[in-house]
Amino acid sequence: MDRDRTRLDAGQVSSPRELENLQSEIVSLNRRQSDLEEIVLDVMERQEAAELRRKTLTQEESALARQRDEVAARRDAALGEIGEQEEKAGSLRAGVAADVPGELLDLYGKLRAQHGVGAAALRRGRCEGCHLSLNTVDLARIRAAPPDEVLRCEECRRILVRTPDSGL
Repeated sequence: MDRDRTRLDAGQVSSPRELENLQSEIVSLNRRQSDLEEIVLDVMERQEAAELRRKTLTQEESALARQRDEVAARRDAALGEIGEQEEKAGSLRAGVAADVPGELLDLYGKLRAQHGVGAAALRRGRCEGCHLSLNTVDLARIRAAPPDEVLRCEECRRILVRTPDSGL
């Protein structure tokens, strides 16, 4: 475009037809340059928007990473606490299990494997394992049983543990 303008301004074109073609070419080149500048501006705007989006996403990623680390730390602390409680419960169970006959522990273990809970409290005449009320005949049998006898629910077969609020 500059070369063509220089030729026009210097008067190097003598033919009217060539002059017209040269002027038409300059107009066409100006239009093309304008179109290309609009495309460049559009690309630059999209680039700025993409950079802003990238920056926003990077900040969000950092915030999420911090949250993840905080949650992981809380989880690890809770798991540590659960582990400590498990150890304490295990040592308490071992202390209690030492005083319980092996046959009863075996029965409890078998029932626990079947039902998830091997023993259930007897409260107000009701088995807390199956949540069914015992009939009067079973309650009378339980009342008459010695305190050290192992009693079982007739419905769920769990070991019944008598408590002060058993309703006996």
